[in-house]
Amino acid sequence: MRSRKHLRLFVAGSTPRSLHAIENLLQICAERGQCNVEVIDVYQDPDATRELNIMVAPTLVSVGPKRMRRIVGDLSDTLVVRNFLRGRMAPQRTIL
Repeated sequence: MRSRKHLRLFVAGSTPRSLHAIENLLQICAERGQCNVEVIDVYQDPDATRELNIMVAPTLVSVGPKRMRRIVGDLSDTLVVRNFLRGRMAPQRTIL
């Protein structure tokens, strides 16, 4: 059984780029299952952005027991996002 992924998606209000990132992530997670997604608006919760050193939105963060990984962008490259969710990405940060 796959472990449940805990994801935080940091967005900047309801900009088209932010809405696109939310839509893309929710679609991928619906197909994949086993995702717990928390959407955080950087304007509404600036403390959360400081805690994880978020400098750009949208940013998807996966916080796991071993390490924190992140992707920056609207998550339109679904192959990259799927590999990210599987833990198959070597770099700390990927920009889409």
